[in-house]
Amino acid sequence: MTARIAAAAGSLALAMASAGCLSFYEISVETPIHAKLDVTSFQRVLVLGFLGGGSNNLDANAETARLLRSQLRTKSEMRVIDTDVLSLVDEVDRRRGAAGQPAASAAPTTPDEPKIKDETDLAAYEEIFNDAEYWKRIGAEHQSPLIVTGSVLFTEISKSGQVSRLKTAVDSMGRPTYTEERAFANLRGYALSPKFVFIDGRTGELLHTESFHEEALYQDTQNTPALSSYFELMDKLLPGFLNTLSTQKIRGSRYLLK
Repeated sequence: MTARIAAAAGSLALAMASAGCLSFYEISVETPIHAKLDVTSFQRVLVLGFLGGGSNNLDANAETARLLRSQLRTKSEMRVIDTDVLSLVDEVDRRRGAAGQPAASAAPTTPDEPKIKDETDLAAYEEIFNDAEYWKRIGAEHQSPLIVTGSVLFTEISKSGQVSRLKTAVDSMGRPTYTEERAFANLRGYALSPKFVFIDGRTGELLHTESFHEEALYQDTQNTPALSSYFELMDKLLPGFLNTLSTQKIRGSRYLLK
């Protein structure tokens, strides 16, 4: 059925209902979205830490680990392991230093600049996800759980362009009227780009990766704290993360005609 036919059918149904020919019954429905990764063989999950970067206004590593642990405690059947959040950036630099190699990325030019500023810096650190022996050793220390790790870039962004604004006026009868107008605006905000990596703690094998990207833009006169924006963006991403590990149900409504 095309959108035009569906719209026509809907209009006809409403017209008949208005004339008393039909009655509407609303029913709630749930649509299951099956998990992307089979985790039935795991009893425990370890959210260890992330390659965090992008901005020093937020500790993306610690905040993401804490948030995912909290979500998994209530929405997963696996037991969440409590442990210190590991800085994978420091771990990679430590290992390279022990091997007599230079740091994975250039030193920050200012104290307020993170080691990982963008995707280019991040690529130099991601080799750690392929070190099966390292992850197998981590797994052995925590009774062979499913390990959740990855990278999180939280960066400041700015854009300029046309935005829609609602203009309010009062007509000659004193009634409010509303019109939409386009105006040029400078916008600032944040972008969140996490990549979740799932590793088998029994073998160190990389099982699955899932990447996301979300942005939040605000008027440049609006002062939005970095942490508030981070949680706003993560709220959009969490259903996708949780659906990787368990079947999620999307709730909605349907209408029956009688």
